[in-house]
Amino acid sequence: MILLALASVITWTVFIAKSVELVRLRSKLGKAERALEEAGTLDLGEEHTRGAGIAHTLVMAAETERVRSQDIPEDRDGLKERIVLHLERLEAAEGRRLMRGTGLLATIGATSPFIGLFGTVWGIMTSFTGIAASKATSLAVVAPGIAEALLATALGLVAAIPAVVIYNHLARQSAACRAQVADLTSLVMRLVSRDLGRMQAQGETGQVVRLDVSRMAGE
Repeated sequence: MILLALASVITWTVFIAKSVELVRLRSKLGKAERALEEAGTLDLGEEHTRGAGIAHTLVMAAETERVRSQDIPEDRDGLKERIVLHLERLEAAEGRRLMRGTGLLATIGATSPFIGLFGTVWGIMTSFTGIAASKATSLAVVAPGIAEALLATALGLVAAIPAVVIYNHLARQSAACRAQVADLTSLVMRLVSRDLGRMQAQGETGQVVRLDVSRMAGE
């Protein structure tokens, strides 16, 4: 019974802590999403998302990979692929972090009814033992064991039902946060694609200018 009471306390503690964490995170992700929507370049995205947690991490990962690939400027498709792979790893890591602690709720929800059932069986056994010892079947002999059995059943349900409901609620909230992180990843890749498009346009413009200069020199 002490285990069931402790499990109930743990359930509500996890619920309060994770709810506060997810509410704050969703607010922060929403602000970061709006900041990336307004940013025209990856550099501006980095500036606008400072202190925004995972959003800034995603932008910095893309920027770092772009800097590391400066010695192969023509490999734009390869650069995009490397950035996508890096961002996917960060996105998966964030998803695992969001679900941290909720596995305990699943364990409590799955095991508490069986612990309560064990207490029920134990209480009934206590009643039969009392009957055998006293050789009487009066209510005074049976009642303590039956009361213990019913209390164990009630505590098992009290621990299990909230744990399952809270686990499902937190899983839905975590899924919503993961969807927001996926949106941030898409926005970061849009900025990367936009920057690469500008670089390509500038390169083509420079090539045209060089060709015109060469023609004029030949004439």
